[in-house]
Amino acid sequence: MTTPAATARRAGRREWTAFTVLLLPLLLVSMDVSVLYFAIPAITDQLDPSSTQQLWIFDSYAFALSGLLITMGSLGDRIGRRKLLLIGATAFGLASIGAGCATSAEMLIAARVLLGIGGATLMPSTLALVRNLFQDDKQRGQAIAIWSGAMTGGIALGSVLSGVMLNHFYWGSVFLINVPAMLLLLLLVPALVPEFKDPAPGRFDLLSVPLSMAAVLPVVYGLKEIAAEGCEPLYLGCLAVGLAFGYVFVRRQRTRDDAMVSRALFRARGFGAGIGLNTVAAFAMMGSAYFTTQYLQSVLGMGTLEAALWSLAPSVLVVAAAPVGAALARKVDRAYVLAGGFALAAAGFVLVSLVGTDSLWLILTGAGVLAAGIVTVLSLVSDMALASAPAEKAGSAASLLETGTEFGGALGMAVLGSLGTAVYRADLAGAEPAVRETLGGAVATAHHIGGPAGEQVLALAREAFVHGMQYAAWGGTALLLGAAVLAAALMRGIEAPAPPAAEPATGPEVRAHEATYH
Repeated sequence: MTTPAATARRAGRREWTAFTVLLLPLLLVSMDVSVLYFAIPAITDQLDPSSTQQLWIFDSYAFALSGLLITMGSLGDRIGRRKLLLIGATAFGLASIGAGCATSAEMLIAARVLLGIGGATLMPSTLALVRNLFQDDKQRGQAIAIWSGAMTGGIALGSVLSGVMLNHFYWGSVFLINVPAMLLLLLLVPALVPEFKDPAPGRFDLLSVPLSMAAVLPVVYGLKEIAAEGCEPLYLGCLAVGLAFGYVFVRRQRTRDDAMVSRALFRARGFGAGIGLNTVAAFAMMGSAYFTTQYLQSVLGMGTLEAALWSLAPSVLVVAAAPVGAALARKVDRAYVLAGGFALAAAGFVLVSLVGTDSLWLILTGAGVLAAGIVTVLSLVSDMALASAPAEKAGSAASLLETGTEFGGALGMAVLGSLGTAVYRADLAGAEPAVRETLGGAVATAHHIGGPAGEQVLALAREAFVHGMQYAAWGGTALLLGAAVLAAALMRGIEAPAPPAAEPATGPEVRAHEATYH
């Protein structure tokens, strides 16, 4: 039987070259999530931030990014995804200069906020443009698989790159490295990437902008703080406020013709379920990373750079996972491939549950198996969601996927982190507060005490942390097995349709470009 996917125009060398260019901002935005891991001691020496300012130097980027994804995805559909990408690249480059040349903590925080705003324009724009560039089902699946792997690898690469840069240059170099990449993007995108936008976007719903931010930011903040500090009333209150605004936002989207998030997105079977499965996958990925990074540094005693280099090892499995999953999804029902991806990730959590206090290769293998399963799920779900969305709403679809990833990651760290922390504290019920609070506090206390007594404190704390990690791994296993069952049930029989030819932007200069492109 001939399907639309079989008759869709296949992408050529020009489209694949454009796709390669689009990977550049994706890598930089994902790397900026982790680029400060090594730079913060040098920043502290130079800028002398307070403890609160130091937290905001880390978190302001993620908050701005997550809070504006929905807005920027919708805006890209209206003004053009390529135009928004170029605006975002300019903002990201300028903010990188500001961050690299910051002379105070306040200036660095402001620059990080601007970096997050720029990142919020780049992420949905790149994914939406991938959907527009590749109309053939097979090629689109391959492209999104590569996209998913690059995003995951960029986060791991960011910490390593910052460590290497700081060995040779001053701390601002971890931001200034973005500038030549953004200049290259500004030169290549107009020549290689065509413009796409909604030909009849309607009015822009300005009130939905603050509503979406009020829904997303308190929830992300509350979840992050719960993961770090526990279930304090303030953080639970943030969750309640965010959920209340979320209800108002959703109600507004369901009742307005010019809604920021179009109802047409959810008419396709499997789109909403796909967003949910994407959130669960991010939950598992970030929940696992929460423990793995601490295990390498505080249990095995590695330095930060050594731990970052070892954390690249699981990427070997990730590189192959998404393309293999995309190939399997063309031969069997993708629902079963999704279920298999979740089951594989669950097996990774099972391996993590077997880790002791000296199990480097077991923790790396478990993390690699888990990441391979999750990246398989992320690439297939992204392909399904984008292909089923109307071409003119691809930016909004991409922004919902990215927002689900942010929610899932924060929720994974909060839930699994809280579970592990509860077990850790129960095991050390009789210890002094600093030891019982966190493994980092226990390491500092043990070094202060020194001698056999310090070693004993450290050994007990490490065993308690591993015990907590094991419980969290079993919790993650149960969640992923449940997701595997849901994926098989909810996504069965759904084929990712090949997107129709996207509507190009109007205007003589764009029509000329399109004529050259095609």
